[in-house]
Amino acid sequence: MRHLAAFLLMLAASGALAHTADELAAKNAAAKGSPDELAALKSVRLSGKLRVNRGTLELRYVALIRRPDSIRYEVQLQGLTRVQAFDGEQAWQINPFQGRKDPERLSADDAKGLSENAADFTGVLVDYKAKGYTLDYLGTEDIDGTQAHKLRVTRPNGDLTYVYLDPDYFLEIRAVNRRIEHGVPNETVVDYGDYEKVAGVYVPFAVESGPKGSSERVSVQVEKAEANVAAESRLFQFPAAPTSAAK
Repeated sequence: MRHLAAFLLMLAASGALAHTADELAAKNAAAKGSPDELAALKSVRLSGKLRVNRGTLELRYVALIRRPDSIRYEVQLQGLTRVQAFDGEQAWQINPFQGRKDPERLSADDAKGLSENAADFTGVLVDYKAKGYTLDYLGTEDIDGTQAHKLRVTRPNGDLTYVYLDPDYFLEIRAVNRRIEHGVPNETVVDYGDYEKVAGVYVPFAVESGPKGSSERVSVQVEKAEANVAAESRLFQFPAAPTSAAK
């Protein structure tokens, strides 16, 4: 009996008895907002600053997300605007920073991050079954001094996201995305913070990301959030070629 009690205490300490994957997903969704509030958030526009090169370069940033699967990013610097968008089927971009002023289509692999961000803008764990994801609880792991709950999300295409939840608030503090892009596995670390309510739903206002194992980081600081804004389909769709003027 003494050995059994010690074993049970060890399991409880490791979190194996405390939570299941479904329970943690439910706690995460409840921490974000009520079911009605989550369902009512149909679109959101986030505006703020994007910083690169350890903050030495600062750009204006706007993200427009519309359920269920559309997203558009704009980054502005010195009168130039880079656009990346996904309409649920096709991803494209305009990148004047590389001297390209015409829209160009992105490959399916290059579109993965855009499509995931669109589908998961209230969180990868929210409605994960409806999105066709599978979920596994992997215990706890130290994230900058916090024993975070670690879950593995497997997407239908086989790509993975490891989600780390704060043990007290059950909100994401980190995610590690592992995608196969052009035949090569790539891992990106994303840290979340400064959660604020947008139409009753908690959204991270500070996001920092970069390749795993690299010191390169891009950070976004949201300064303004607008819920259920107008989000016309044309904003996400590949721009139509201009018609020639009649002679």
